[in-house]
Amino acid sequence: MSMHFSKHFVAALILISAGVSGPAPAQDAAAPFDGELLRLAEILGTLHYLRGICGSNEGLKWRNEMQALVDAETPSGERRSRMIAGFNRGYNGFQQTYRTCTPAASIAIRRYIEEGSKISRDLTARYAN
Repeated sequence: MSMHFSKHFVAALILISAGVSGPAPAQDAAAPFDGELLRLAEILGTLHYLRGICGSNEGLKWRNEMQALVDAETPSGERRSRMIAGFNRGYNGFQQTYRTCTPAASIAIRRYIEEGSKISRDLTARYAN
């Protein structure tokens, strides 16, 4: 699978975490984009697992991207817990389904990178400066 999808996805995530305008929400108060962030967290968990079994040699790349996003958006509290739970849900859900890299796992990777990129672009367009 081509890496240009993931580079674009990661760049968009960085833009979101760095470029969201307006005052930071109260620690546990929901932000208008929390639903999208939770979905991104789940996608990152999925990619962390699937890219690992498909021999991408990316190590902790997707986990580190998740950590950077969480640190930028939710330093502590319930929002942080929800995002981490989303990441774990994505990881664990696919761990139950795929034990080895299959053609279906490769298709899932591509679809999740595309979905994550779309969410990232949409968030950036709506909330970045």
